[in-house]
Order: sequence, then C-alpha cells, then structure tokens
Amino acid sequence: MPTDPVPELLSRATELLEEQFAALPAFDSAANPAAMARVLEGVARRLGDNYPYFHPLYAGQMLKPPHPLARAAYALAMTINPNNHARDGGRASSEMEIEAVREIAAIFGWADFLGHLNSSGTLANLEALWVAGQLAPARRIVGSEQAHYTHQRISAVLKLEYAPIAADRRGRMSMEALEDELRKGDVGTVVVTLGTTAIGAVDPLDEILALRSRYGFRVHVDAAYGGYFRLISEALDEPARRAFAVIGQADSIVIDPHKHGLQPYGCGCVLFRDPTVGRFYKHDSPYTYFTSRQLHLGEISLECSRAGASAVALWATQKLLPPVPGGEFALGLARGRAAAMELDRRLREDKSGRFQALAGGGPELDIVVWKAKAETPQQSSALAQKIFAACTLRDLHLALVELPLRWFQPVAGFESANGAGTVTCLRSVLMKPEHEAWLDAIWERLTAASAEVLETG
Repeated sequence: MPTDPVPELLSRATELLEEQFAALPAFDSAANPAAMARVLEGVARRLGDNYPYFHPLYAGQMLKPPHPLARAAYALAMTINPNNHARDGGRASSEMEIEAVREIAAIFGWADFLGHLNSSGTLANLEALWVAGQLAPARRIVGSEQAHYTHQRISAVLKLEYAPIAADRRGRMSMEALEDELRKGDVGTVVVTLGTTAIGAVDPLDEILALRSRYGFRVHVDAAYGGYFRLISEALDEPARRAFAVIGQADSIVIDPHKHGLQPYGCGCVLFRDPTVGRFYKHDSPYTYFTSRQLHLGEISLECSRAGASAVALWATQKLLPPVPGGEFALGLARGRAAAMELDRRLREDKSGRFQALAGGGPELDIVVWKAKAETPQQSSALAQKIFAACTLRDLHLALVELPLRWFQPVAGFESANGAGTVTCLRSVLMKPEHEAWLDAIWERLTAASAEVLETG
C-alpha cells in the first residue's frame, strides 16, 4: 500500500477541533481502548479479503480510491458526526454542502439551481424521476437499453411506466427508436446517459434536445459516472464533445462524487435547473427546522438523515483540487482517459490476433472493453473467463461484461443470426490517474495471461 499521510494529518486536525470545544467540562468516555484494539485488529484481517481497489493494478469496476484528504476530512467530521438533514444537526457541514454543491453545479454552467448531496446515484436518480413524475404525472419515462438498470426499477417504485430504447452499435441511444416512442405522445421524461456503466457510451444529448423542442418532454441526464468529463470535454471525440457542450440545457442532472470525484461512499448529487421544483419537497415537521431561518437541506431532499461527513470530505477535496477546466483535478481525469485510449490502441494493434475491440472506434470516456477472438461466442466467453482468472493470479484485476455480438466487427464463422446474442467480454475502467504510468505493467500482465490461457486451452 502507498505511504498514508492521513494519520499524521488527522492527528493535528483533531487537536485543533478539540481546542474549539475545550471550554466544555470533561466527562468520562465509555470506550474500552484495549477491547477496541482487539476488535479493530480483527476488522483489519477481515478487510484483507478484498481486491486491492486502491492500487493501479486494480483496473476492473468503477472503484476509485478516495483522496487522502477526503478520508481525513471525513474521519475528522465523524468526531462530531453531523446530520445534514437540519442545521440543528449540522450547521457547519450544511454550509459546506451548499458551497460544495454550488461548485459542482458550476461545472455545468448553473448558478441558479436547486441541488443537494445524496447517499448514492440511485437515490439521486430517484429524486430526479420523482420530480419528473410530479411535473408530468402518468406520462412515461424512457431511457436507453444501456441506461443503468435502476431507472427501470425506480420507475416501478414511483408507479411510472418505463420503456427501454434500443441502442446503436456504439451503445448510444438510437434516435430513430427514440422518435418512434415520442410519436406516441405520452413520453414525459427522457433519461439521457452521459457515460453508460457497461462501456462508457455517451448518448447524443444534442440531438435529443432538438427533439425536445418538437415533442415537449423533460430531459434528465444521468451523469453519475461520466459527469466530471465535462471538465475535459474538449479532449473527447466529437460526438461526446457535442453532448457535454449542451448538458446545461438539461432539466436535471445526477453526478456521483464517489466515482470520479475522489470521495468515499456514499456521495451522490442531484441538481435541478429550475429551483422552483423545491415546492414538491415541502412538508411539515413540528420538531425540526427551528434554529435557523435559512434553508435546511432536509427541506429539499427526500432523504432525512444524511451524513454531514460526506459534505465535509467533498468540500475539503474541492478546496484542494477545484473542479475547474485545466486544474489538477481535471488533469487527473485526462490521465485516466489517456490510459484508456492507449490500452484500446494496443488491443487493436496487437499482432497476436488474440483480442477484438469494439467496432466503430475507441472508448468515449475511460472504459475499455474487448473480447477474445474465437470460432464461436461460447468459446470467446469461456476464454474471457479464463483470462480474467489468469490476470487475477498476476495481481491484475479486470472485470467482465456481457455485450451484444453486433457491437463487434463480423468474424467469419463467429456470429450467428446476423449478430444476434451476446458474448462475455473483458472490461477495464481506467479511472485512476496512476493508470497512465502503470499501463505498461497492465499490458504485460494481460498479454502474458492471455498467452498462457491460449497455450493451455
């Protein structure tokens, strides 16, 4: 593991925090340090049964380690354990949340908006679709078949009909299929995904907004994974660049600071372009909201108790690494994307003939997917599973994903029924800035594991 600056940083900061409460009379704690030490040692041993998510050789799922400052600020805040439901429970942390969310909204060009943190992107998307349902009751919600599965589940919870829209061979929502649904006249909200979970595909938001002017629907952007790429959108390929350029025209946006934002779980964020949607949250609470005439965050959130420590960690991280174009934070995103582009290039140019990348071009963000070449989809899927396991034995941790066969260039004797069906593929999310420097090590382990699998069968 890397050298950890958190204990030393936290020690001094804890002293400063304790000084601010030094006037209070002392009291005995019920804690038993010796017993706690024994239990904590057991915790450390149990936690060893994990993949090394913090290491650059972990290049599998969307698991990005929180910044050391975020961990330190979170732990420091837990000394107080603030609750950002009401200012009674978290005066300082509520202000810090408001300031931090304002900086996130600025990424999308919003200065006048309504927004707050959530415990996850799922809860953030639920709030966005709940508001959509309040504004367009009984009207359908549609989203790409590659949208996160929670949208269909959330819609069911909200008792709103949901319909999936076909995706093209790049994993983006098909405009022809979308317009077929819009012509039915009962679509209230279109969920647009800027960065799908499977391959990082970016739906054509610019084209969808053009349809909005004709058919009159709300646009909700699920940018839980991809939202921060707005900071480096000029470095993206043209279709993704156009989509991110107009993200500020959406009606609502979800972004997850606990993905690319260097935050601990759980820290999601929902934003509404129209601040007046706050009226839907209005409720009576005879035992809350008395200590201040200022906005209490529980008045604009479906969640009640929420960890103020999440807001403190996010605020601190953004003070160190402001989320602005050209800043150190944005450069970290660019380094991860550069690693993804380089891995995709090597897969496409590999002379061994072992790999097959997606048809139509490289990754739109920082997710790379590829399949093993074989005579049948079943053999390719089996090889992917074996390569995945062989990489793990070399301390390289990848992921697996099931993708449509039609997303790959036809190979003689491989596809059946015009590319119908799916194949298990290897998948890598290169979201750590360190992945760029570790790309050679990743490639060495991947090619060695693949060669071994093919030689041994």
